[in-house]
Amino acid sequence: MSDSTIKAVLGPTNTGKTHLAIERMCGHSSGMIGFPLRLLAREVYDRVRAIKGDKAVALITGEERIEPPDARYFCCTAEAMDRLGGGHAFVALDEAQIAADPERGHIFTDRLLNARGREETMILGSATLEPLVKSLIPRAQMVERPRFSTLKHAGSCKLSRLPPRSAVVGFSSEQVYAIAEALRRFRGGAAVVMGALSPETRNKQVELFQNGEVDYIVATDAIGMGLNLDLQHVAFAALSKFDGKRKRRLTPSEMAQIAGRAGRHQRDGTFGTVSGMRGSTASPPEFTDEEIYAIEEHRFAPLTHLFWREAEPRFTDLSTLVADLEAKPDEPELRPAPEAIDLAVLKRLAEEPLAQSVTGPGAVRRFWEVCSLPDFRSVGAEVHARFVARLWQDLQQGYLGADYVAARIAELDRVQGDIDTLQGRIAATRSWAYICQRPDWVLARDEMFARARAVEAKLSDALHARLTERFVNRRTSLLMKSLGQDGQNLPVELAPDGSLTVDGELIGRLDGFRFALASDATVADRKMLLAAGEKALPAILSQRARWLASEGLQELVIAEGAIVWGEHRLANIELSDDFATARIEFVRELGALPEAERKAFEGSLQQWLDTQLEPLEPLRKLAAAARDPEAGSEARALLHTVIAGHGVVSREDAGLQHLPKEMRPYLRKLGVVFGALDIFAHALLKPAPRQLLHALGIDRRPLNQAMLPVIGNEKRLPAGYRHAGSQMIRVDLAEKILRAAFDARAKATPEVGKGKPPARFALDTALAISIGLEADNIPRLLGSAGFKRFVARKLAEEAFGPPTPDMWSWRPRRPGQQGNRHAKHAPAKTGQSKRGAKDQRQRGKSKRDNKPNRRAHEPAKGSGAFDALKELLG
Repeated sequence: MSDSTIKAVLGPTNTGKTHLAIERMCGHSSGMIGFPLRLLAREVYDRVRAIKGDKAVALITGEERIEPPDARYFCCTAEAMDRLGGGHAFVALDEAQIAADPERGHIFTDRLLNARGREETMILGSATLEPLVKSLIPRAQMVERPRFSTLKHAGSCKLSRLPPRSAVVGFSSEQVYAIAEALRRFRGGAAVVMGALSPETRNKQVELFQNGEVDYIVATDAIGMGLNLDLQHVAFAALSKFDGKRKRRLTPSEMAQIAGRAGRHQRDGTFGTVSGMRGSTASPPEFTDEEIYAIEEHRFAPLTHLFWREAEPRFTDLSTLVADLEAKPDEPELRPAPEAIDLAVLKRLAEEPLAQSVTGPGAVRRFWEVCSLPDFRSVGAEVHARFVARLWQDLQQGYLGADYVAARIAELDRVQGDIDTLQGRIAATRSWAYICQRPDWVLARDEMFARARAVEAKLSDALHARLTERFVNRRTSLLMKSLGQDGQNLPVELAPDGSLTVDGELIGRLDGFRFALASDATVADRKMLLAAGEKALPAILSQRARWLASEGLQELVIAEGAIVWGEHRLANIELSDDFATARIEFVRELGALPEAERKAFEGSLQQWLDTQLEPLEPLRKLAAAARDPEAGSEARALLHTVIAGHGVVSREDAGLQHLPKEMRPYLRKLGVVFGALDIFAHALLKPAPRQLLHALGIDRRPLNQAMLPVIGNEKRLPAGYRHAGSQMIRVDLAEKILRAAFDARAKATPEVGKGKPPARFALDTALAISIGLEADNIPRLLGSAGFKRFVARKLAEEAFGPPTPDMWSWRPRRPGQQGNRHAKHAPAKTGQSKRGAKDQRQRGKSKRDNKPNRRAHEPAKGSGAFDALKELLG
């Protein structure tokens, strides 16, 4: 095959070399491209498959093999590609400068020297490879590709001030994790890319960055190899790395390979370093002027040698095999490769007893294939050799049983554990996937390989979830992007339970119209959450106010002098002195409503409030009459007293002695009832006005919601009730019972002369009992109005006939005498001596004189208006 068909396409990153190779391969009848990474091979495989179809394209790596029967185009890793090119019309090797890598370089050198296409061969790599290509392949045609964009040094930058779409490069997992944790606090998180991750996890993390869910990516130097990212800036957290033997500074070409990820296609990029890392006492890394010039101008020292190892050793015996693998090359441009892990494992196992059974070319070749198992777990030659030895012992019997392999894979099928644990399981699963790929190692290899790949995919998903959970605060990331947006354009959603989210991420809750931050918000997040909430709140609150005004008014109630929605206070209510008008004052949270929306909402609430206050119409009439000068000062004074008592005042506190009798009809027309014990407005004793007075905070006494006729005794007297022994009775019904008693007295007894004892009469208590008063409590109520019961004697044991009814008498109370409001003392029984009754009255008088008169539990007293009037008239 003539060397004239070979083209060396060399140049810096972002020159379109790989894209050119894909175009050239698709222009031939068949082709094969070798890539340095499995994920890069997969990416190109998807692109070529979209052009040529699924049946024409194959993917071959150490752990995955998709090879349709009629495949003509092959995307492979360098290790998996045919070392001679497989007879395809087109053959290409990507990132050929890796031939200078001590660990994998000998593989790329072999493909560089031997893989050829029938019609065209293309070598892709850095310009530093040009002298060696000219020397090793004299007839190769050199093709230079200029970079599409420029790369500029941007200096040092603090991690908290990194521009969006940046990558930060570290050289150890500890450093990568620390940087990712810091970016999570400052910028909402970052994607993580390391060589130790499985290709699936790396792809998912890269997708996290490419989709814009995070604006930052933290990576090791693995980012510099074939990953096409939408980056604008690359920041180095360090400029030195451990290469397996010693810690050394990166070469300018290595720096450029990583920095070149910034700026893709026609967009320029920048590179620099990171300063101000928390916990770091060392000075921040800095590029030298020579390194900056080399990276910006793409001028690097050319490579002086490539690593080589015999690709076709002899398999006569183990010693011959080792000797061939350690042989030195003949060309001066090539150097023997350092001892790789496969050769180290071979030499270790060759000294153990199991090697004695390895005789004959077939067994030696098979033994070398087993020793070539990659160290996916990165455990080193000693530990890896023990795993290879066990594998060889199993393979000596022929094939690995499907049950055995399935059991080993099932042991790894667990998604519990932290990041490092999952990485270890994925590495072990990749080892078994590689084993299942071998054509003569495992029975039912296709099924076992499918199981291994399924477990690897499952573990990769779990690892991606762990990385995202640890290093990505999606809420902070979204808020960082949204802070510059117009509040109307923020993707804010309000859930039915009041949760406020941005693109599905909770930022807080809307309790009524009050915005509360999410409980799990950190101190660093609070400022951003508040800013996002303030931007979104006007639109959200307007939407809620419109719904409440149109459909949710039935959910509003009046409580504690305010309009309340659920558990949330919307506005305080201020009633005028005449109860004719009410003004609402919004709570502070409603101040976030736009002016027009606030006025419309206020109008709707005002209209609703006016309807709710209609039960206070009787009170408004009393207040209007109390302000009418034509009503007369005495009537107005009484009205003020009734209003001050919220519709009820005891007769003895009303000052009726100052009210002319001719004024009573006028007051009765207003709904005022002059009872034996109380003066009250009957309309205000209904449940609706009493509930409203209580809800407005006007009457703070206890409330019986239904205003039942009779209730049990309570610690405090509810509004509109008076005591009746062990019960309490509504004052209008108490008046009804007393009125019936007075009517019965008037019918049963003639006029009693002055100085004569009061006449006795019988009284039917059926009305009181029907209302709900207990029989023992009826004398207590009637006694408050001056009635006295005389208990009838019981029938003798041998007597027959109806029992004698109890008799009653009434004596008016003297002016200044206080009635028995609590009705605690029953009238004296028949037969009690006058001396005993007198002594009892004396003791009661003494007790009243020594005990303060407390009436907090009674109907409200008058305001003293009649006392002032009495002084004025006097």
